[in-house]
Amino acid sequence: MLPTQCPSCQEQLNVTCLKCAHCGTEVHGVYDLPLLARLTEADQQFVLRFVKSSGSLKEMATQMKLSYPTVRNLLNEIIQKINDDEK
Repeated sequence: MLPTQCPSCQEQLNVTCLKCAHCGTEVHGVYDLPLLARLTEADQQFVLRFVKSSGSLKEMATQMKLSYPTVRNLLNEIIQKINDDEK
């Protein structure tokens, strides 16, 4: 899992270098992590499961052995995190 928070102060980390594994070219700068990469690993797994189930919360609830309202609440929490992050 890609670290997204500073281990010292817990602030958001930025990408400062990208390197081509093939030729070794490096690109330096300060770049924000993509929005989905800033979510927790559990939230990322939920989003992947959501996409794989074609957005069916009913199917996800069955797969996860959770109630539909619980799965809906999990999705709402992720939506809130995304909305908060975009502000």
